[in-house]
Amino acid sequence: MAKITINLKPPVTVAKEAAKGLELHHKFKRGGTAVGWARARELKNRQTVSPDTIYRMVSYFARHEVDKKGKNFFNKEKPSNGYIAWLLWGGDAGKTWAEKLKKQLKGIK
Repeated sequence: MAKITINLKPPVTVAKEAAKGLELHHKFKRGGTAVGWARARELKNRQTVSPDTIYRMVSYFARHEVDKKGKNFFNKEKPSNGYIAWLLWGGDAGKTWAEKLKKQLKGIK
């Protein structure tokens, strides 16, 4: 039986979104939580994540999709806390990547 491997190293697009979230957090001194800041550093540095982290990312994005409807979510000069937090978790690229990996992980269980 062939061994199935799944690449759990964040892609560059996810790393860039996380880095942007950290920059905005430092600039505006708000947005995200200690967990989100740690996740952003992990993603920005393209550290291999665990399957549990992928499941947590999918869960985060599902819970916070509604934040996109909030005031200033897409405002580049004064971004909302929700926008900054979204980026800390990898932004839209992180959401797409985590959902794809979750499907792959379920396929090998």
